[in-house]
Amino acid sequence: MQVPPLPENEQERLKALRRSGLLDSAAEQRFDRITALVKSLFDCDIVLISLVDSDRQWFKSKQGLALEETERCFSLCAYAILSNDLMLIPDATKDPRFSDNPLVVNSPFIRFYAGVPLQSPDGYNLGTLCLIDAKSKQLDKQQQ
Repeated sequence: MQVPPLPENEQERLKALRRSGLLDSAAEQRFDRITALVKSLFDCDIVLISLVDSDRQWFKSKQGLALEETERCFSLCAYAILSNDLMLIPDATKDPRFSDNPLVVNSPFIRFYAGVPLQSPDGYNLGTLCLIDAKSKQLDKQQQ
């Protein structure tokens, strides 16, 4: 399994994450409404608002997943925050970065992943809004 590289601005990004006050905060309806709507629109098993911390990814909002967090070394979102663009993985079993990832070979059996970075007001990628499914799939241009 490949471990995600760190962003070049990792220390500043982590400071921005802590300043946001979102990490380890209580659930909020405003975030849960977003993830519920996205889950419905894209017909995915799991939709998360994920915050990538120094050694874990923590879920501010989640639909379809009971976990509160996972280790960062297993995080597909840790790759998604490396860019400002949508990261689309139609089938994680065919991507060498993820094919032997425990979240791919074991529950929740990730096949499809789409994640877009969520930025702080000062431009740091704190985490993602991501869609996950146990079935391989694509997004058309309009969905992207």
